[in-house]
Amino acid sequence: MSSAIAAALRPIPIPSSNVLRSDPAAQAFVLLRIAFTVAPILFGIDKFAEVMISDWPKYLAPEFNDLIPGNAQDAMYVVGAVEIAAGPVVAVSPRFGGLLVAGWLAGIIVSLLLVGGYADTALRDFGLLLGALTLARLASAYPRPHTEAQPRPLDEA
Repeated sequence: MSSAIAAALRPIPIPSSNVLRSDPAAQAFVLLRIAFTVAPILFGIDKFAEVMISDWPKYLAPEFNDLIPGNAQDAMYVVGAVEIAAGPVVAVSPRFGGLLVAGWLAGIIVSLLLVGGYADTALRDFGLLLGALTLARLASAYPRPHTEAQPRPLDEA
């Protein structure tokens, strides 16, 4: 069990340029890694700046707000901080970071469905959740930093 946790947390290098040129799975891995590094950081920053959305607290379900100390705006600041932290985690350890972002998105989906009226956004976030899980799975196809940069077949991971 601890070796599985260690494997999930270990840093994973970017595949070499030779691998990137020839392996579509490596290309997908890098694209997802970039997306799930940048998007959480930008959404997290927006919880503070309110450029994209000017009323983030409306997305927080009252059931969650009742469990969290402070008001909904304070909760959104915590959400923003977690999102900003999740981006670098994905960049360094995409296997764990992909699972972290997927779990975070699951919580967002539940909140959106409890609030009501945001099923379309919840469905979009479900697609993002699947992308984050795909990133975590693809990360298992690439080697440890000290091994040769060749992907392992996914069915052996």
